[in-house]
Amino acid sequence: MDKREEMKKIKDEIVALTSSPLYQYRKANNYFPVIGEGSHDAKIMFIGEAPGKNEAETGRPFCGRSGKFLDELLSSINLPRESVYITNIVKDRPHENRDPLPEEIALYGPFLERQIEIIKPKVLATLGRFSMQYIMTLFKASETQPTISKVHGKVFEITTNYGRINIIPLYHPAVAIYNQGSKAELFEDFKILKKYV
Repeated sequence: MDKREEMKKIKDEIVALTSSPLYQYRKANNYFPVIGEGSHDAKIMFIGEAPGKNEAETGRPFCGRSGKFLDELLSSINLPRESVYITNIVKDRPHENRDPLPEEIALYGPFLERQIEIIKPKVLATLGRFSMQYIMTLFKASETQPTISKVHGKVFEITTNYGRINIIPLYHPAVAIYNQGSKAELFEDFKILKKYV
């Protein structure tokens, strides 16, 4: 099975995921699940936490205000959006943009793990604390559970079953929308990705 077929299989399973506590909310609002977007051969995979309203309405990750800023960040290091892969842990929009619940993360997490296995990126760039915690725990990247304010922009080298890769925790682009002062920090952190392009 090629990568496209494997990704389609994941999409089909998520579309039919009636066991999800977010399924009825999706149906009631005519939302789409947001599986991911970009190159299936990407060296860098960006992982957010869950889709927002714009994303759920279009089925595309990071297409609202956060997405526009993510595009600016990618442009700042000359990294075309279509050359990376962008997804979230949770594939359906939580009610009114609340934080994803632990049981939602546990339900959707294995789909993300399969996406990582398919793409085999060299870098997992986590966007926000939920994806950082999930990925750091999954790959046992740290002995303690670090806070994003302490580890953003740092590189954690880990071993997967397909080789050595790096985890780079980053602030979620939405942070810059609510706190203009953090914009410069995000641009600075993104420079770290340049060496993997």
